Amino acid sequence: MENGRLLIEEYEVNSSTIILLPIVYGSRIFTKIHELEEDSISPFKPLEIVKESCYSFGSTYEGRKEAARKLIGAVQKVPIAVSPLIYLFPTTSPENPHCVWVAHEHVVDYKRGEEHCTTIVKFSNNQYIPLPISLSSFENQLIRTVMLKTKILKSKDTPTAKTIYSSKLRKSNSAEEPENYFW
Repeated sequence: MENGRLLIEEYEVNSSTIILLPIVYGSRIFTKIHELEEDSISPFKPLEIVKESCYSFGSTYEGRKEAARKLIGAVQKVPIAVSPLIYLFPTTSPENPHCVWVAHEHVVDYKRGEEHCTTIVKFSNNQYIPLPISLSSFENQLIRTVMLKTKILKSKDTPTAKTIYSSKLRKSNSAEEPENYFW
């Protein structure tokens, strides 16, 4: 493999995943996986890795995409909550073979690149990666992802959830001695 990088057959997106980049390898599309401390290459397309990772966390990609659409009202280039703590967004249509998947949590900074429609992204491991996406589109994808994350986190703080987990004491009116109970 190029530059001694590790070729891995199976990969699950995790909290160390920074970005999934499509690369041409012969006549196929592989994925260059950047993590916090190492890079590797998978013989699968980025979208295939995202889909399999959704399964690993108990759902389908299609289900997560539909939920995101409903929550934030986006129709195209929808960010995906792979798990409650891992959010990825696509740079183009996920079906596009050049689509890059970016882990929102690891984006530290970004700026317009010198080439047309390019954004230079600084990640949490201090690595800079140029992406084929305009600055405004990149910012829009970040905003959508933050909206999705906020809606999902707020849904865990609904009145129903508050009632279930409330630690408010209430008096019992049972036939036995009145005692305090947690509801």
